[in-house]
Amino acid sequence: MPGADGRIPSRSGERMSKKRATETKMNRSLTALAACAVVAASPAFAQAPGVLPPDTLPHDLSPWGMFMAADIVVKAVMIGLAAASVVTWTVALFKLIEIAGAARAATVSHGRIAAAGALAAAAGRLSGRRDPVARMLRAAGRELVAARPDLPGVPAQGVKERVASTLARIEAAAGRQLANGTGLLATIGATAPFVGLFGTVWGIMNAFVGISRAQTTNLAVVAPGIAEALLATALGLVAAIPAVIVYNLCARAIASHRAQLRDSGALIERLVSRELDHAMRRL
Repeated sequence: MPGADGRIPSRSGERMSKKRATETKMNRSLTALAACAVVAASPAFAQAPGVLPPDTLPHDLSPWGMFMAADIVVKAVMIGLAAASVVTWTVALFKLIEIAGAARAATVSHGRIAAAGALAAAAGRLSGRRDPVARMLRAAGRELVAARPDLPGVPAQGVKERVASTLARIEAAAGRQLANGTGLLATIGATAPFVGLFGTVWGIMNAFVGISRAQTTNLAVVAPGIAEALLATALGLVAAIPAVIVYNLCARAIASHRAQLRDSGALIERLVSRELDHAMRRL
């Protein structure tokens, strides 16, 4: 079509116009990109409140690194659970050694009493021993001497009841002595998981606060806080599981030891009954 001046524009002129329009658009785009880069590199943008730069995000996800990066409350929980774990293993070591030694001593004393066949001979075989079975034998001997079965009119049944009561008290005292400290294991086993759970809940709350401040759900921001929180639960389980296992082992071992003491007490009662029968025949 002819232009305003009556001339018909050539095709080369149209191409030049289109080229100039394209160059203008490209220049505008480059200018906009350059402006964005300048704004992003400015200190005001880099230090925007609540936004953490990538180089300041915690990247050490080792147990020690997570502990050092944790909140003060979570740190206190972790330290308490670590101390509880140390106490658990210490008590477990001492109690298992103590119970094993008591069971071994009771087995030796029971065998000597069974081989003696008489109260006086058994007392000689157990002379100098301090285990509960030896104490039971000496207590029965003292009760028998105090009852004076060699005198007429002394009821044998009363002597047997007093001996049985004395032996039962010694057995109960031995069981209580071995059970000392096991209550601490039960307490740790029952409470450590909940203490660890408290640390986890507290840590996750802090992680959510950090997410809101960072204004991002990037895994690099979310993962460290959640990992620190879960570490508290892991420490709680590390403290609780051995405590429960050792407590059950100690409870079964103490029950077995008390049954062993009852067997020894029954053997001593038979020897006392035999001594009373001999005394009654002599009368």
